[in-house]
Amino acid sequence: MQLIDVLDERIIDLNAEAANKEEVLTLLAGKLKDAGYIADVEAFKKDIYLRESEGTTGIGNYIAIPHGKSDSVTQVGIAIAKLKHEIEWETLDDKGVRLVFLFAVSNDHEYARNHMLLLADIARKLGNDEAVERLLQVENVEELKEIFAGK
Repeated sequence: MQLIDVLDERIIDLNAEAANKEEVLTLLAGKLKDAGYIADVEAFKKDIYLRESEGTTGIGNYIAIPHGKSDSVTQVGIAIAKLKHEIEWETLDDKGVRLVFLFAVSNDHEYARNHMLLLADIARKLGNDEAVERLLQVENVEELKEIFAGK
């Protein structure tokens, strides 16, 4: 499974309004619930915050990749928000965040394996400064898919 395989425009907001981490996580969890990826927003967020307490998910370069295993997850997915404004987030470079990739991962072993593959795929893409700059400017889902397809 690769990142390009799970990009679903129903769980992507490229013009997101959020003032803080709580708001963006609530927004994305709501999209995941509405699209059938999770069964319970609050249970899912609780598991995300549990993982957040173990170490920062702000990887730097204005990007955060919050994730956590949750029994609420019914389908592996990645909800994405490109924020209109930078928000505070604990990050490796002490900058804020403008891009959030929220992983929906089940406690099921097979889902966990797919999660690791997706995390590796996204880390490769986000390690490229040019790709990150393009992501910060992206205006539609097709452009997003092109970047992750390596075009």
